[in-house]
Amino acid sequence: MHRPHPTESDVAAELAVVRQDLEPRYAAQLPGARAAVLTRLWRALAHEPLPWIGGRNPGRDGLTVRLRDGRLLEGPVADPYATATYVRAVRLDGVPHDHPARLVTELGMPHGTEFAAELAHSVASLALSRAGQGADDDDQEAGGDSEPDGRREPGGQPSGGDPWPVADWEWEQRVVDGHPYHPNCRSRPGFSVAEQLAYGPEHRPLVELALVPVPAAECLMSGVWPQELRDGGELLLPVHPWQAAHVLKRAGEQAVVAHPLMSLRTLAVPGGPHVKTALSARLTSSVRDISGYSIEVAAVLSEFAESLAARSEGLLHMTRTLGAATANSPDLAAVLRESPQVYADCARGERVVPVAALATTRLTASPGWLADFARLAVTVGLRLLEQGVALEAHGQNLLVVLSADGAPLRLVYRDLADIRVSPARLRRHGIPVPELSGRVVTDDETTLRRKLFGSLVAGALAATAGSAPALRDALAAAVRDLPRTPDLTALLEEELPTKALTLMRLSPGTPGDQWTALPNPLR
Repeated sequence: MHRPHPTESDVAAELAVVRQDLEPRYAAQLPGARAAVLTRLWRALAHEPLPWIGGRNPGRDGLTVRLRDGRLLEGPVADPYATATYVRAVRLDGVPHDHPARLVTELGMPHGTEFAAELAHSVASLALSRAGQGADDDDQEAGGDSEPDGRREPGGQPSGGDPWPVADWEWEQRVVDGHPYHPNCRSRPGFSVAEQLAYGPEHRPLVELALVPVPAAECLMSGVWPQELRDGGELLLPVHPWQAAHVLKRAGEQAVVAHPLMSLRTLAVPGGPHVKTALSARLTSSVRDISGYSIEVAAVLSEFAESLAARSEGLLHMTRTLGAATANSPDLAAVLRESPQVYADCARGERVVPVAALATTRLTASPGWLADFARLAVTVGLRLLEQGVALEAHGQNLLVVLSADGAPLRLVYRDLADIRVSPARLRRHGIPVPELSGRVVTDDETTLRRKLFGSLVAGALAATAGSAPALRDALAAAVRDLPRTPDLTALLEEELPTKALTLMRLSPGTPGDQWTALPNPLR
Protein backbone atom coordinates (compact mmCIF):
# COMPACT_ATOMS: atom_id res chain seq x y z
CA MET A 1 0.00 0.00 0.00
CA HIS A 2 1.17 3.58 -0.66
CA ARG A 3 2.72 5.63 2.13
CA PRO A 4 0.16 7.28 4.46
CA HIS A 5 1.97 10.66 4.23
CA PRO A 6 3.61 11.00 0.80
CA THR A 7 6.35 13.63 0.56
CA GLU A 8 6.84 16.13 -2.25
CA SER A 9 9.20 13.74 -4.02
CA ASP A 10 6.78 10.82 -3.53
CA VAL A 11 4.02 12.80 -5.23
CA ALA A 12 6.35 13.81 -8.06
CA ALA A 13 7.31 10.16 -8.59
CA GLU A 14 3.65 9.09 -8.71
CA LEU A 15 2.80 11.92 -11.08
CA ALA A 16 5.51 10.71 -13.44
CA VAL A 17 3.53 7.48 -13.73
CA VAL A 18 -0.12 8.59 -13.67
CA ARG A 19 -0.13 12.23 -14.95
CA GLN A 20 3.20 13.17 -16.46
CA ASP A 21 1.69 16.33 -17.96
CA LEU A 22 1.15 17.77 -14.45
CA GLU A 23 4.77 17.38 -13.31
CA PRO A 24 5.99 20.86 -14.38
CA ARG A 25 2.97 22.63 -12.93
CA TYR A 26 3.27 20.65 -9.70
CA ALA A 27 6.91 21.62 -9.31
CA ALA A 28 6.07 25.27 -10.01
CA GLN A 29 3.36 25.29 -7.33
CA LEU A 30 5.48 23.83 -4.51
CA PRO A 31 7.00 27.12 -3.21
CA GLY A 32 3.56 28.76 -3.01
CA ALA A 33 2.08 25.69 -1.32
CA ARG A 34 4.84 25.68 1.31
CA ALA A 35 4.19 29.36 2.03
CA ALA A 36 0.41 28.84 2.22
CA VAL A 37 0.75 26.05 4.80
CA LEU A 38 3.46 27.99 6.67
CA THR A 39 1.10 30.98 6.88
CA ARG A 40 -1.54 28.80 8.52
CA LEU A 41 1.03 27.31 10.90
CA TRP A 42 2.33 30.76 11.88
CA ARG A 43 -1.24 31.77 12.77
CA ALA A 44 -1.36 28.85 15.22
CA LEU A 45 2.06 29.67 16.68
CA ALA A 46 0.93 33.26 17.16
CA HIS A 47 -2.50 32.64 18.71
CA GLU A 48 -3.05 29.11 20.05
CA PRO A 49 -2.35 28.04 23.69
CA LEU A 50 0.46 25.65 22.79
CA PRO A 51 2.03 24.45 26.07
CA TRP A 52 5.65 24.67 24.89
CA ILE A 53 5.34 28.39 24.08
CA GLY A 54 6.45 30.67 26.91
CA GLY A 55 5.40 34.06 25.58
CA ARG A 56 4.74 36.29 22.60
CA ASN A 57 6.10 39.77 21.99
CA PRO A 58 4.37 41.68 19.18
CA GLY A 59 6.16 44.62 17.60
CA ARG A 60 5.48 47.14 14.86
CA ASP A 61 7.23 45.06 12.23
CA GLY A 62 6.69 41.53 13.42
CA LEU A 63 6.13 38.99 16.18
CA THR A 64 8.62 37.17 18.41
CA VAL A 65 7.50 33.88 19.96
CA ARG A 66 9.55 32.71 22.94
CA LEU A 67 9.71 28.96 23.48
CA ARG A 68 9.92 27.55 26.99
CA ASP A 69 13.38 26.16 26.23
CA GLY A 70 14.62 29.70 25.53
CA ARG A 71 14.69 29.62 21.74
CA LEU A 72 13.09 32.42 19.75
CA LEU A 73 10.83 32.30 16.70
CA GLU A 74 10.53 35.48 14.66
CA GLY A 75 8.08 36.23 11.88
CA PRO A 76 5.69 38.85 10.51
CA VAL A 77 2.77 40.36 12.37
CA ALA A 78 0.10 37.64 12.43
CA ASP A 79 -3.38 38.66 11.31
CA PRO A 80 -5.56 35.81 12.64
CA TYR A 81 -8.24 36.49 10.03
CA ALA A 82 -6.03 36.80 6.94
CA THR A 83 -6.52 34.27 4.17
CA ALA A 84 -3.85 35.45 1.73
CA THR A 85 -0.39 33.89 1.94
CA TYR A 86 1.98 36.31 3.66
CA VAL A 87 4.58 34.15 5.43
CA ARG A 88 7.48 33.06 3.25
CA ALA A 89 9.82 32.15 6.11
CA VAL A 90 10.18 32.41 9.88
CA ARG A 91 13.44 32.45 11.82
CA LEU A 92 14.24 30.00 14.61
CA ASP A 93 17.15 31.45 16.59
CA GLY A 94 18.06 33.46 13.52
CA VAL A 95 17.95 30.54 11.06
CA PRO A 96 15.26 30.98 8.37
CA HIS A 97 12.79 28.16 7.70
CA ASP A 98 10.52 28.19 4.65
CA HIS A 99 9.05 24.68 4.95
CA PRO A 100 6.44 24.13 7.67
CA ALA A 101 7.25 20.43 8.13
CA ARG A 102 10.95 21.09 8.63
CA LEU A 103 10.17 23.91 11.05
CA VAL A 104 7.99 21.59 13.16
CA THR A 105 10.76 18.98 13.12
CA GLU A 106 13.27 21.56 14.36
CA LEU A 107 10.90 22.77 17.07
CA GLY A 108 10.81 19.23 18.49
CA MET A 109 7.48 19.58 20.28
CA PRO A 110 5.63 16.52 21.69
CA HIS A 111 3.79 14.58 18.95
CA GLY A 112 5.52 16.77 16.39
CA THR A 113 6.86 13.92 14.25
CA GLU A 114 3.43 12.83 13.03
CA PHE A 115 2.30 16.43 12.67
CA ALA A 116 5.36 17.25 10.55
CA ALA A 117 4.53 14.33 8.25
CA GLU A 118 0.96 15.62 7.91
CA LEU A 119 2.23 19.11 7.05
CA ALA A 120 4.58 17.71 4.42
CA HIS A 121 1.63 15.87 2.89
CA SER A 122 -0.53 18.99 3.10
CA VAL A 123 2.09 20.94 1.13
CA ALA A 124 2.43 18.24 -1.53
CA SER A 125 -1.34 17.75 -1.87
CA LEU A 126 -1.95 21.49 -2.03
CA ALA A 127 0.61 21.86 -4.82
CA LEU A 128 -1.11 18.98 -6.62
CA SER A 129 -4.52 20.63 -6.16
CA ARG A 130 -3.24 23.90 -7.59
CA ALA A 131 -1.44 22.16 -10.43
CA GLY A 132 -4.67 20.42 -11.39
CA GLN A 133 -6.34 23.73 -12.22
CA GLY A 134 -6.26 24.43 -15.96
CA ALA A 135 -3.21 26.23 -17.28
CA ASP A 136 -5.51 28.90 -18.71
CA ASP A 137 -7.41 29.51 -15.47
CA ASP A 138 -7.53 33.21 -14.64
CA ASP A 139 -6.70 32.60 -10.99
CA GLN A 140 -3.50 30.67 -11.77
CA GLU A 141 -0.03 31.98 -12.48
CA ALA A 142 2.85 30.06 -13.96
CA GLY A 143 5.60 30.98 -11.52
CA GLY A 144 6.48 29.31 -8.25
CA ASP A 145 5.46 32.44 -6.32
CA SER A 146 1.90 32.33 -7.61
CA GLU A 147 -0.96 32.25 -5.14
CA PRO A 148 -3.70 30.31 -6.91
CA ASP A 149 -5.89 29.94 -3.85
CA GLY A 150 -9.18 29.85 -5.71
CA ARG A 151 -9.77 33.59 -5.50
CA ARG A 152 -10.69 35.64 -8.55
CA GLU A 153 -10.71 39.29 -9.43
CA PRO A 154 -12.99 41.69 -7.50
CA GLY A 155 -16.44 42.44 -8.81
CA GLY A 156 -19.74 40.79 -9.58
CA GLN A 157 -19.00 37.62 -11.48
CA PRO A 158 -15.97 35.35 -11.76
CA SER A 159 -13.12 36.98 -13.63
CA GLY A 160 -12.71 36.69 -17.36
CA GLY A 161 -16.42 37.29 -17.95
CA ASP A 162 -17.33 33.70 -17.07
CA PRO A 163 -21.03 33.18 -16.30
CA TRP A 164 -22.11 32.07 -12.85
CA PRO A 165 -21.90 28.28 -12.51
CA VAL A 166 -25.25 26.56 -12.82
CA ALA A 167 -24.73 23.19 -11.10
CA ASP A 168 -24.20 23.11 -7.34
CA TRP A 169 -21.04 21.01 -7.60
CA GLU A 170 -19.43 23.56 -9.92
CA TRP A 171 -19.41 26.10 -7.11
CA GLU A 172 -18.06 23.55 -4.65
CA GLN A 173 -15.22 22.53 -6.92
CA ARG A 174 -13.91 26.10 -7.16
CA VAL A 175 -12.52 25.77 -3.61
CA VAL A 176 -8.97 24.64 -4.36
CA ASP A 177 -6.99 25.25 -1.16
CA GLY A 178 -9.31 23.66 1.38
CA HIS A 179 -9.60 24.98 4.94
CA PRO A 180 -8.54 28.65 5.05
CA TYR A 181 -6.87 28.43 8.49
CA HIS A 182 -5.89 24.80 9.12
CA PRO A 183 -2.25 23.86 8.38
CA ASN A 184 -3.57 20.44 7.33
CA CYS A 185 -5.73 22.17 4.71
CA ARG A 186 -4.96 19.53 2.09
CA SER A 187 -3.63 16.59 4.12
CA ARG A 188 -5.25 13.41 2.82
CA PRO A 189 -3.38 10.51 4.45
CA GLY A 190 -3.93 7.19 2.77
CA PHE A 191 -4.72 8.74 -0.62
CA SER A 192 -2.39 8.07 -3.52
CA VAL A 193 -1.87 10.67 -6.24
CA ALA A 194 -4.13 8.70 -8.54
CA GLU A 195 -6.85 8.64 -5.85
CA GLN A 196 -6.57 12.37 -5.21
CA LEU A 197 -6.97 13.03 -8.92
CA ALA A 198 -9.89 10.59 -9.09
CA TYR A 199 -11.78 11.78 -6.00
CA GLY A 200 -10.66 15.33 -5.08
CA PRO A 201 -13.38 17.88 -5.95
CA GLU A 202 -10.82 20.44 -7.10
CA HIS A 203 -9.83 18.00 -9.88
CA ARG A 204 -13.47 17.88 -11.05
CA PRO A 205 -13.82 14.11 -11.51
CA LEU A 206 -16.90 11.93 -11.77
CA VAL A 207 -16.99 9.35 -8.97
CA GLU A 208 -18.78 6.02 -9.03
CA LEU A 209 -20.34 5.30 -5.65
CA ALA A 210 -20.65 1.58 -5.05
CA LEU A 211 -24.07 0.42 -3.90
CA VAL A 212 -23.44 -2.20 -1.23
CA PRO A 213 -26.43 -4.43 -0.37
CA VAL A 214 -27.14 -4.90 3.32
CA PRO A 215 -30.17 -6.70 4.82
CA ALA A 216 -32.61 -4.03 5.97
CA ALA A 217 -33.20 -5.95 9.20
CA GLU A 218 -29.54 -5.43 10.10
CA CYS A 219 -29.61 -1.67 9.53
CA LEU A 220 -30.34 1.32 11.73
CA MET A 221 -32.36 3.75 9.63
CA SER A 222 -34.13 7.07 10.08
CA GLY A 223 -36.17 9.06 7.63
CA VAL A 224 -37.31 7.42 4.39
CA TRP A 225 -34.83 5.32 2.45
CA PRO A 226 -35.73 5.68 -1.25
CA GLN A 227 -37.11 2.78 -3.23
CA GLU A 228 -34.45 3.15 -5.92
CA LEU A 229 -31.83 2.31 -3.27
CA ARG A 230 -33.57 -0.90 -2.21
CA ASP A 231 -33.42 -4.39 -3.63
CA GLY A 232 -36.06 -6.60 -2.10
CA GLY A 233 -35.24 -6.91 1.59
CA GLU A 234 -31.90 -5.16 1.24
CA LEU A 235 -30.84 -1.54 1.43
CA LEU A 236 -28.28 -0.40 -1.14
CA LEU A 237 -25.89 1.80 0.82
CA PRO A 238 -23.79 4.23 -1.26
CA VAL A 239 -20.11 3.68 -0.49
CA HIS A 240 -17.20 5.90 -1.52
CA PRO A 241 -14.78 3.93 -3.75
CA TRP A 242 -11.85 4.76 -1.46
CA GLN A 243 -13.79 3.32 1.47
CA ALA A 244 -14.75 0.24 -0.53
CA ALA A 245 -11.15 -0.43 -1.52
CA HIS A 246 -9.25 0.39 1.67
CA VAL A 247 -11.67 -0.17 4.56
CA LEU A 248 -14.53 -2.44 3.59
CA LYS A 249 -12.55 -4.50 1.07
CA ARG A 250 -15.73 -5.02 -0.91
CA ALA A 251 -17.54 -3.45 -3.84
CA GLY A 252 -21.19 -3.19 -4.77
CA GLU A 253 -22.73 -4.89 -7.75
CA GLN A 254 -24.23 -1.57 -8.87
CA ALA A 255 -22.98 2.00 -8.83
CA VAL A 256 -24.25 5.56 -9.08
CA VAL A 257 -22.20 8.36 -10.65
CA ALA A 258 -21.83 11.59 -8.66
CA HIS A 259 -19.80 14.80 -8.42
CA PRO A 260 -17.64 15.27 -5.29
CA LEU A 261 -18.33 18.38 -3.22
CA MET A 262 -15.77 20.31 -1.21
CA SER A 263 -15.91 17.90 1.75
CA LEU A 264 -14.76 15.13 -0.65
CA ARG A 265 -16.91 12.49 1.03
CA THR A 266 -20.19 14.21 0.15
CA LEU A 267 -21.22 13.99 -3.49
CA ALA A 268 -24.00 15.41 -5.66
CA VAL A 269 -26.00 12.98 -7.76
CA PRO A 270 -27.10 14.81 -10.93
CA GLY A 271 -30.81 15.48 -10.64
CA GLY A 272 -30.85 13.83 -7.23
CA PRO A 273 -29.74 14.25 -3.62
CA HIS A 274 -26.42 14.96 -2.00
CA VAL A 275 -24.96 11.77 -0.56
CA LYS A 276 -22.81 11.93 2.57
CA THR A 277 -20.65 8.80 2.71
CA ALA A 278 -18.48 7.29 5.42
CA LEU A 279 -14.80 7.89 4.72
CA SER A 280 -12.56 6.43 7.42
CA ALA A 281 -9.64 8.73 6.64
CA ARG A 282 -8.37 11.72 8.58
CA LEU A 283 -9.05 14.88 6.58
CA THR A 284 -7.79 18.05 8.28
CA SER A 285 -8.60 17.10 11.90
CA SER A 286 -11.23 14.38 11.88
CA VAL A 287 -11.89 10.88 10.67
CA ARG A 288 -14.93 11.20 8.42
CA ASP A 289 -17.01 8.20 9.35
CA ILE A 290 -20.71 8.42 10.29
CA SER A 291 -21.69 7.48 13.82
CA GLY A 292 -24.79 5.52 14.74
CA TYR A 293 -25.82 8.51 16.86
CA SER A 294 -25.84 10.76 13.76
CA ILE A 295 -28.06 8.27 11.94
CA GLU A 296 -30.39 7.88 14.91
CA VAL A 297 -31.06 11.60 15.35
CA ALA A 298 -31.04 12.55 11.65
CA ALA A 299 -34.80 12.52 11.06
CA VAL A 300 -35.66 14.28 14.33
CA LEU A 301 -33.07 16.99 13.68
CA SER A 302 -34.31 17.46 10.13
CA GLU A 303 -37.93 17.90 11.21
CA PHE A 304 -36.84 20.29 13.97
CA ALA A 305 -34.73 22.30 11.53
CA GLU A 306 -37.69 22.72 9.19
CA SER A 307 -39.70 24.22 12.05
CA LEU A 308 -36.86 26.63 12.82
CA ALA A 309 -36.59 27.73 9.21
CA ALA A 310 -40.33 28.49 9.24
CA ARG A 311 -39.66 31.01 12.05
CA SER A 312 -36.88 32.82 10.15
CA GLU A 313 -39.12 35.27 8.25
CA GLY A 314 -37.83 33.87 4.97
CA LEU A 315 -34.15 34.50 5.71
CA LEU A 316 -33.08 30.88 6.29
CA HIS A 317 -33.61 27.49 4.70
CA MET A 318 -32.47 24.19 6.18
CA THR A 319 -31.75 21.34 3.79
CA ARG A 320 -33.85 18.31 4.64
CA THR A 321 -32.36 14.95 5.49
CA LEU A 322 -34.21 12.54 3.23
CA GLY A 323 -32.91 9.32 4.73
CA ALA A 324 -30.02 7.98 6.78
CA ALA A 325 -28.88 4.40 7.29
CA THR A 326 -26.01 2.41 8.74
CA ALA A 327 -25.19 -1.28 8.77
CA ASN A 328 -24.38 -0.88 12.49
CA SER A 329 -20.91 0.38 11.63
CA PRO A 330 -19.53 3.94 11.28
CA ASP A 331 -17.54 2.59 8.31
CA LEU A 332 -20.68 1.56 6.38
CA ALA A 333 -23.29 4.32 6.52
CA ALA A 334 -24.78 7.04 4.37
CA VAL A 335 -26.96 10.15 4.68
CA LEU A 336 -29.11 11.47 1.83
CA ARG A 337 -29.81 15.21 1.83
CA GLU A 338 -31.66 17.42 -0.58
CA SER A 339 -29.53 19.73 -2.67
CA PRO A 340 -29.38 23.34 -1.41
CA GLN A 341 -30.03 24.35 -5.02
CA VAL A 342 -33.76 23.65 -4.52
CA TYR A 343 -33.93 26.92 -2.55
CA ALA A 344 -32.90 29.09 -5.50
CA ASP A 345 -35.44 30.64 -7.85
CA CYS A 346 -33.62 29.84 -11.07
CA ALA A 347 -36.20 31.74 -13.13
CA ARG A 348 -35.02 34.90 -11.36
CA GLY A 349 -31.36 34.05 -11.92
CA GLU A 350 -30.70 33.15 -8.27
CA ARG A 351 -27.77 30.95 -7.30
CA VAL A 352 -26.99 29.09 -4.07
CA VAL A 353 -23.29 29.49 -3.31
CA PRO A 354 -21.31 27.88 -0.45
CA VAL A 355 -19.75 30.67 1.59
CA ALA A 356 -16.33 29.07 1.13
CA ALA A 357 -16.70 29.61 -2.63
CA LEU A 358 -17.53 33.32 -2.37
CA ALA A 359 -13.83 34.17 -2.57
CA THR A 360 -13.81 32.84 -6.15
CA THR A 361 -16.03 35.76 -7.16
CA ARG A 362 -15.47 39.49 -7.36
CA LEU A 363 -18.14 40.15 -4.75
CA THR A 364 -15.95 40.02 -1.66
CA ALA A 365 -13.84 43.01 -2.71
CA SER A 366 -16.83 45.30 -2.20
CA PRO A 367 -17.09 46.64 1.39
CA GLY A 368 -20.79 47.29 0.83
CA TRP A 369 -21.43 43.72 -0.27
CA LEU A 370 -19.45 42.34 2.67
CA ALA A 371 -21.49 44.47 5.07
CA ASP A 372 -24.76 43.27 3.56
CA PHE A 373 -23.68 39.64 3.73
CA ALA A 374 -22.40 39.98 7.31
CA ARG A 375 -25.65 41.68 8.35
CA LEU A 376 -27.68 38.79 6.94
CA ALA A 377 -25.49 36.08 8.45
CA VAL A 378 -25.11 37.65 11.91
CA THR A 379 -28.81 38.53 12.12
CA VAL A 380 -29.86 34.96 11.34
CA GLY A 381 -27.17 33.35 13.49
CA LEU A 382 -27.84 35.47 16.58
CA ARG A 383 -31.61 35.14 16.24
CA LEU A 384 -31.32 31.34 16.18
CA LEU A 385 -28.85 31.37 19.07
CA GLU A 386 -31.22 33.47 21.16
CA GLN A 387 -34.00 31.00 20.41
CA GLY A 388 -31.82 28.05 21.41
CA VAL A 389 -29.88 26.71 18.41
CA ALA A 390 -26.20 27.25 17.66
CA LEU A 391 -25.28 26.46 14.07
CA GLU A 392 -21.86 25.24 13.01
CA ALA A 393 -21.98 27.82 10.26
CA HIS A 394 -18.54 27.53 8.70
CA GLY A 395 -17.96 28.11 5.01
CA GLN A 396 -18.81 24.56 4.04
CA ASN A 397 -22.10 24.21 5.94
CA LEU A 398 -23.36 27.73 5.27
CA LEU A 399 -24.56 28.80 1.82
CA VAL A 400 -26.03 32.05 0.56
CA VAL A 401 -28.72 32.62 -2.04
CA LEU A 402 -27.54 35.34 -4.41
CA SER A 403 -29.72 37.38 -6.71
CA ALA A 404 -28.91 37.58 -10.42
CA ASP A 405 -26.72 40.63 -9.74
CA GLY A 406 -25.00 39.06 -6.72
CA ALA A 407 -26.93 40.57 -3.80
CA PRO A 408 -27.16 38.27 -0.72
CA LEU A 409 -30.83 37.39 -0.22
CA ARG A 410 -31.18 34.39 2.10
CA LEU A 411 -29.10 31.72 3.80
CA VAL A 412 -29.14 27.96 3.43
CA TYR A 413 -27.72 25.67 6.11
CA ARG A 414 -26.84 22.01 5.65
CA ASP A 415 -25.47 19.15 7.75
CA LEU A 416 -27.23 19.22 11.11
CA ALA A 417 -25.00 16.65 12.81
CA ASP A 418 -22.93 19.21 14.74
CA ILE A 419 -25.40 21.89 15.75
CA ARG A 420 -26.10 22.48 19.44
CA VAL A 421 -29.60 22.73 20.89
CA SER A 422 -30.48 24.40 24.20
CA PRO A 423 -33.72 23.08 25.73
CA ALA A 424 -33.77 25.93 28.28
CA ARG A 425 -33.60 28.62 25.60
CA LEU A 426 -36.20 26.85 23.46
CA ARG A 427 -38.62 26.69 26.38
CA ARG A 428 -38.01 30.36 27.18
CA HIS A 429 -39.23 31.22 23.69
CA GLY A 430 -42.11 28.76 23.70
CA ILE A 431 -40.51 26.53 21.06
CA PRO A 432 -41.26 22.80 21.38
CA VAL A 433 -38.18 20.87 22.51
CA PRO A 434 -37.34 18.00 20.14
CA GLU A 435 -36.80 14.50 21.53
CA LEU A 436 -33.01 14.62 21.46
CA SER A 437 -30.21 13.52 23.73
CA GLY A 438 -26.47 13.19 23.43
CA ARG A 439 -23.86 15.65 22.23
CA VAL A 440 -26.17 18.07 20.37
CA VAL A 441 -28.03 18.99 23.58
CA THR A 442 -26.53 21.60 25.92
CA ASP A 443 -27.58 24.66 27.90
CA ASP A 444 -23.99 25.80 28.48
CA GLU A 445 -23.67 29.37 27.19
CA THR A 446 -19.95 29.09 26.51
CA THR A 447 -20.47 25.97 24.39
CA LEU A 448 -23.33 27.54 22.45
CA ARG A 449 -21.47 30.77 21.74
CA ARG A 450 -18.26 28.99 20.80
CA LYS A 451 -20.16 26.87 18.32
CA LEU A 452 -21.70 29.84 16.51
CA PHE A 453 -19.04 32.53 16.91
CA GLY A 454 -16.17 30.17 16.14
CA SER A 455 -17.75 28.84 12.96
CA LEU A 456 -19.62 31.88 11.65
CA VAL A 457 -17.56 34.91 12.70
CA ALA A 458 -14.03 33.55 13.11
CA GLY A 459 -14.68 31.10 10.27
CA ALA A 460 -17.12 31.90 7.46
CA LEU A 461 -17.20 35.70 7.78
CA ALA A 462 -13.49 36.06 8.53
CA ALA A 463 -12.47 33.93 5.57
CA THR A 464 -14.86 35.81 3.29
CA ALA A 465 -13.53 39.18 4.45
CA GLY A 466 -9.94 37.97 4.26
CA SER A 467 -8.37 40.28 6.86
CA ALA A 468 -8.95 41.78 10.29
CA PRO A 469 -9.69 45.32 8.97
CA ALA A 470 -12.22 44.04 6.42
CA LEU A 471 -13.87 41.81 9.01
CA ARG A 472 -14.05 44.70 11.50
CA ASP A 473 -15.76 47.00 9.02
CA ALA A 474 -18.24 44.34 7.90
CA LEU A 475 -19.15 43.38 11.46
CA ALA A 476 -19.48 46.99 12.59
CA ALA A 477 -22.05 47.59 9.87
CA ALA A 478 -23.78 44.27 10.58
CA VAL A 479 -24.39 44.75 14.31
CA ARG A 480 -25.33 48.44 14.29
CA ASP A 481 -29.10 47.94 14.45
CA LEU A 482 -29.34 44.53 16.13
CA PRO A 483 -31.10 44.15 19.50
CA ARG A 484 -28.60 44.13 22.37
CA THR A 485 -29.02 40.57 23.62
CA PRO A 486 -26.48 38.99 25.99
CA ASP A 487 -25.14 37.00 23.03
CA LEU A 488 -24.56 40.15 20.99
CA THR A 489 -22.88 41.81 23.98
CA ALA A 490 -20.52 38.83 24.20
CA LEU A 491 -19.78 39.11 20.48
CA LEU A 492 -19.05 42.82 20.80
CA GLU A 493 -16.99 42.82 23.99
CA GLU A 494 -15.28 39.46 24.46
CA GLU A 495 -12.45 37.83 22.60
CA LEU A 496 -13.53 35.75 19.64
CA PRO A 497 -13.44 31.96 20.18
CA THR A 498 -12.07 29.65 17.52
CA LYS A 499 -10.94 26.06 17.47
CA ALA A 500 -7.26 25.57 18.30
CA LEU A 501 -6.72 23.41 15.24
CA THR A 502 -2.98 22.83 15.64
CA LEU A 503 -3.26 22.19 19.38
CA MET A 504 -5.88 19.56 18.62
CA ARG A 505 -3.55 17.79 16.18
CA LEU A 506 -0.76 17.87 18.79
CA SER A 507 -3.01 16.47 21.56
CA PRO A 508 -3.91 12.94 20.44
CA GLY A 509 -4.91 11.95 23.98
CA THR A 510 -7.43 14.78 24.37
CA PRO A 511 -10.80 14.04 22.74
CA GLY A 512 -13.13 16.68 21.38
CA ASP A 513 -12.60 20.29 20.43
CA GLN A 514 -10.05 22.59 22.04
CA TRP A 515 -10.34 26.35 21.82
CA THR A 516 -8.38 29.56 21.76
CA ALA A 517 -9.37 33.23 21.83
CA LEU A 518 -8.58 35.68 19.05
CA PRO A 519 -8.49 39.48 19.27
CA ASN A 520 -11.97 40.87 18.81
CA PRO A 521 -11.94 42.80 15.53
CA LEU A 522 -14.57 45.18 16.94
CA ARG A 523 -12.46 46.22 19.95
